[in-house]
Amino acid sequence: MEGNHFDVVVAGLGAMGSATAAHLARRGKKVLGLERWLPGHQNASSHGDSRIIREMYFEHPMYVPLLQRAYELWAELGPVLNIYGGLMIGREDGMLVTGTLRSAKEHNLAHEILSAAEVRKRYPAFDLESDLIAVRDPRAGWLDPEQCNREHLKVAAENGADLHFEEPFESWTATDNGVQIKTSHATYSADHLVLCVGAWTEGVPLEVERQSVFWFDVDGESYGREQFPIWAFEYKAGHITYGFPRLERGVKSSIMHSGETVPNPDVVNRDVGDEEVEALRKAIMPVLPQLSKARVREKGTCLFTNTSDHDFVIDFHPASSRVLISSACSGHGFKFASAIGEIQADLVTEGRSRFDLTPFSLSRFSQ
Repeated sequence: MEGNHFDVVVAGLGAMGSATAAHLARRGKKVLGLERWLPGHQNASSHGDSRIIREMYFEHPMYVPLLQRAYELWAELGPVLNIYGGLMIGREDGMLVTGTLRSAKEHNLAHEILSAAEVRKRYPAFDLESDLIAVRDPRAGWLDPEQCNREHLKVAAENGADLHFEEPFESWTATDNGVQIKTSHATYSADHLVLCVGAWTEGVPLEVERQSVFWFDVDGESYGREQFPIWAFEYKAGHITYGFPRLERGVKSSIMHSGETVPNPDVVNRDVGDEEVEALRKAIMPVLPQLSKARVREKGTCLFTNTSDHDFVIDFHPASSRVLISSACSGHGFKFASAIGEIQADLVTEGRSRFDLTPFSLSRFSQ
């Protein structure tokens, strides 16, 4: 068993797992990473061409310091940040605008408030209805999730981590002295286990949601990255649609948290119906009327693993302080992956983090 003993086993090598493995390996830890599929697979939450990153976090100001650390770590990882600004669009008293401004003001973040006419003048593809405004976040942009994961896996491997793909994690048993991990191929022992298995996380109250995504076919400079920032729009109270500039696959857009609950993440309907794109067209019409009529070039699905409050879980398992749970990131977690990887490395090596992780504790579900 000695050859199968590791300081830390990381189960799941998507966004959070790959970042955690990288940070641990750079600290000289003997790391084993386990992944059910090959890198770049399409079965979970870390695939595709783009994920939004934004500093003025409308969800809650508490995320901003964590996000700022994530920006620093993404920049250290390599040229993975694409920062061209972003627009948070809605009515002045809506959740998106008020939440964005709350974070901006609490953390003294540079921003602009633009009228519908000002948005139209600066960004010709947008044609906002007159009762809408936009808050411009100059540090917003996007990340390529598959590129980010590759870079983290590269760092992990270059620093000695063993990365096992197509080796599904099956179960664990903890004692006072360590953790025994069983996979489809072998049994390993470790001082610590970090569970980054997303929709397959057990023992946490979560809901898996199927999300549909579309890429539209549009031409013209007005949809290029210099003229067309990432955007989010509260199209009705509490409901958001979002999108990106034209990338290789087209202009990507989706409705946030609009999908059906998936009882089993292994059995997901990957076919996207016409009614799903029609719902998106209707949602974006008040801000992007031309895009709302464009031809769909490509469509796909991914999984959101949601907590009831949509905040993350970063906490040790109730049954063992040697097992750290990293889930669920509720559809907005990818941008934080670089920082969460560092946090989780801190927790298993030092037992603490520089950040207050109380909002991400498991105990909140039993209160």
